[in-house]
Amino acid sequence: MFQTGVRMLTRKQHELLLFIHKRLSVDGVSPSFDEMKDALGLASKSGVHRLVSALEERGFIRRLAHRARALEVLKLPGDQKPEPAGGDNVVTADFGRVPEPETVDAGIEVPVLGRIAAGVPIEAIQYETDRLNVPAAMVSGGEHFALEVNGDSMIEKGILDGDLVIIKRADTATTGDIVVALVHDEEATLKTLRKKGGSIALEAANPAYETRIFGPGEVKVQGRLVGLIRRYH
Repeated sequence: MFQTGVRMLTRKQHELLLFIHKRLSVDGVSPSFDEMKDALGLASKSGVHRLVSALEERGFIRRLAHRARALEVLKLPGDQKPEPAGGDNVVTADFGRVPEPETVDAGIEVPVLGRIAAGVPIEAIQYETDRLNVPAAMVSGGEHFALEVNGDSMIEKGILDGDLVIIKRADTATTGDIVVALVHDEEATLKTLRKKGGSIALEAANPAYETRIFGPGEVKVQGRLVGLIRRYH
């Protein structure tokens, strides 16, 4: 029903790809790493190297051998749109909203925004890949989206690899909530959130995984788990 393994871009990757494409279109030459760093507001060129490598791995660009500053854009992400300027939210889409009471029995469609790691964090999800019809009672009030679980670190909470989790959009959570957490503005993961003083712990539900501790500002809550859908093949 929905695409799996979609190679989606983070906001910064998307911005860099469009910047490179624009420079190639206007000047016929790709920008330097310093120009990319300044355009994206990054602190160092190492961040640019990571973004360029990620775009190359995903097949969006190619480095031309034996030529300095030579990049070729192989494809653009179609109708995918980056996060609006100035926003802090990585997960963006037309979120499912609760309809008027007369349509509740038909269920509600929410966007599927790719995959989320229940294990070591993967790159942040951002773009809608499909729509999913869910029971109205599961998404009453607020904005919701769905994610496909990748990994086994939440198995003791009954969340298995391949499950679809339904997330209510939120930027705050209380201790004990299972959340979509954005780590260092780059990686998203599904974990139980624990607060202690100014620190935040992201706790797995599998003894094979360690609890990770982060300082103030290193973790942003993207949403809270409100439901789960499991498919049997």
